[in-house]
Amino acid sequence: MAPRTILYTGKGGVGKTSVAACTARACAAAGLRTLIISTDPAHSLSESLGGSLGAEPRPVSDRLWGQEVNAQEEMERHWSGVQEWLGEVFVERGVDRISAQELTVPPGMDELFSLLRLQAAHQSPDWDAVIVDCAPTGETLRLLSFPDVARWWIEKVFPFERQILAAARPLARSLLDIQLPGSAVFADIERLSQNLIEMNEILRDRDRCTVRLVMNPDKMVIGEAMRTFTYLNLYGYLTDAVIVNRIFPSDVGDYFAGWRQVQEEHLELVRSAFAPVPILCAPYFDQEVLGAEMLDRLGGALFGSDRLDPAAVLHDRLTQELSVSEEGASLRLMLPFAQKGKISLKKIGLELIVGVDGHRRTIILPSALAAFQPTGATFEDGSLEVTFHGARDPEPA
Repeated sequence: MAPRTILYTGKGGVGKTSVAACTARACAAAGLRTLIISTDPAHSLSESLGGSLGAEPRPVSDRLWGQEVNAQEEMERHWSGVQEWLGEVFVERGVDRISAQELTVPPGMDELFSLLRLQAAHQSPDWDAVIVDCAPTGETLRLLSFPDVARWWIEKVFPFERQILAAARPLARSLLDIQLPGSAVFADIERLSQNLIEMNEILRDRDRCTVRLVMNPDKMVIGEAMRTFTYLNLYGYLTDAVIVNRIFPSDVGDYFAGWRQVQEEHLELVRSAFAPVPILCAPYFDQEVLGAEMLDRLGGALFGSDRLDPAAVLHDRLTQELSVSEEGASLRLMLPFAQKGKISLKKIGLELIVGVDGHRRTIILPSALAAFQPTGATFEDGSLEVTFHGARDPEPA
């Protein structure tokens, strides 16, 4: 059976690595053979766990192993043919060789290559649970929308690339003075395309794989988490929990009392924006969360009070499903127990504000829907479906 897989993502500095590490320790303590993988280019997992990790799994404690993926090695494994070809093209155009090598890797691709190590862990019989400490951004997960493009390449381009290149290479060299890619380049792209498709299947297995968002109770951080949540739903990835970290305790004292009040207000936004996904909260501890003892304190705060199984799928349905086509878009929201006559809608920029019986929920829409407006809504069996269409072009004079 495939291992239970949990990916943690969130804005940098919110304590994402600590939350991932405490989850891994809790899974191992529950008897699961657990691997925690860091795909963050700026690794901090070793410091969090209090050990020394490398590019391959190393034992940390009973039933727990850790791994910090080497992005450079992964790029060489997946992208060497493309790098060599692009590097020579840049050098021929006068770019120095060091700069040319840097330009051969598009931004974000190193994170994607690192995340592909999840495939090896997923296929291994050694693990019951795999915890992934992702790079501090939702962009890595957005890159995994590439399988649709990958399938197009495999179906439309690869069957004919050799014939096309054989015919075009002499013409391109004489007219364009450019070196066309060889078979090694297409082999890299084809292999990467296949890997992306397999990765997509792993991440969309909602019985085994979920994403958890980590944030602090700060307005800008919550806003980014909301956007990430929308994109995760757009691409069909299941978010089964939201973690709000570093909440000031009620007895914080007069100096931080104002901050505590602001955090409480922001927590209301979190509850309304992510409902009915479970919200797990952790306090601002009196010391830095490093090492086994502090990680276990953090794990106890997140999972212990409600006796939650850290490896369980804590929520099993997409709370919003957004589909986009050339004609328009459709957004489905789960609003259990709502009454049809008490639902209101308003769109301001990229924010869709849904009101239910005096309470408001704000949903951040993708930038592609900036010019779209809601044109209809239906509500059945606790599910609200909103349709959008773009502004019509003016009739020609």
